[in-house]
Amino acid sequence: MINIVDKAKEERIPPVLRLGFRPFFLLASVYAVFTVTVWSWIFSTGASTSLSVPPLWWHAHEMLFGFAIAVVTGFLLTAVQTWTGVKGTSGWKLAIIVMLWLLPRVLFWTDTPLAVIALIDGAFLLAVGCEVGMRVVKTKRWRNLFFIPMLTVALIANFASYATVKGMPPFSSNVLWQAMIWWFMLLISIMGGRVIPFFTAKRFQFEAPKALLWLDVAANLPLILLAILSFFPLVDSTVTLTLLLVAGSAQLIRLYRWGGVKSKSEPLVWSLHLFYLALPLGIFAKAMAISSPWVSHTLIHLLAMGTLAGVILAMIARVTMGHTGRAIYQGPPFAFAFLSLVSATLVRVVGPSIWPEYLSTWIVIAAVGWSLSFVSFAAIFGPMLIKARTDGHPG
Repeated sequence: MINIVDKAKEERIPPVLRLGFRPFFLLASVYAVFTVTVWSWIFSTGASTSLSVPPLWWHAHEMLFGFAIAVVTGFLLTAVQTWTGVKGTSGWKLAIIVMLWLLPRVLFWTDTPLAVIALIDGAFLLAVGCEVGMRVVKTKRWRNLFFIPMLTVALIANFASYATVKGMPPFSSNVLWQAMIWWFMLLISIMGGRVIPFFTAKRFQFEAPKALLWLDVAANLPLILLAILSFFPLVDSTVTLTLLLVAGSAQLIRLYRWGGVKSKSEPLVWSLHLFYLALPLGIFAKAMAISSPWVSHTLIHLLAMGTLAGVILAMIARVTMGHTGRAIYQGPPFAFAFLSLVSATLVRVVGPSIWPEYLSTWIVIAAVGWSLSFVSFAAIFGPMLIKARTDGHPG
């Protein structure tokens, strides 16, 4: 428990810096709109920019290591307090981590040497890993220690992505983006397996199904292997196809067991099930398109937008309600934002797959739907993130 002295100190900290979810969820939602809007403008008009890196590289990198990692950071810096009982990162320490994230995003638009940007970006992930790792080790909550190797892999992949701009590693940036998509899918699969059945059962008052070890292994191990195989394109496609089919089937069975059909009356629950459904669907779609690189590249957005961005949007809305002292299921209407992102995902995936000649149009339309979703989050939940908890508790 946090004592009165701690509470007094807490009240001197600006609310937005009292826990990690506050600045990172807000900044990530704003940055999601900025990056996709700019990318759709660049792609559709061919306009030149002051970016110090290739625009396509910037788009992919910033979706993964800018937007998505920011949300993961906000979640971890908040959740580790719950896991360990140790006060989460706040105040000036949190402000420094925020600046380490923000600086590279700004410096891409300057002539700052890429090595400097990479070092700052790396320092950000290192700081996050230290803040989480120290609390887990201190309290011996070993179940959550897996985040440290996960963050280490992300750190190495991020450095490698900068190196690809200079043509240094023996693989392209596209390989890294594919591997990192599988990294995020693994993270969502692990955390989704913990929280989605729990949230659903608690909300609709039924007993959550017990996790099945063999099913979790069948769902998650192929994702690790697929990430590794991203770097070995000459591997027999039968191996990749088998992994995709096993992972997709296991993920679909897991999702069915979680009881999502009961959640249709609650947007903050059905959204998690709906966006998680994009994971097995995306995996199966990748399997069907394994011999068509163009279609496979287009379908990656089913995972990147449908699963990754979708689960992010559903989770940040829920976490914001809960951690600002509000009744989780008595919040403002937000189903329209979920449906807007679903529509954007379908446009981005289905449109180019059927009519690739209108790719620019599909990207612009999808960008509008995407932006509506995250602008809505920033407008509706942003004020909650910058104000103190309604119940007077710290955090």
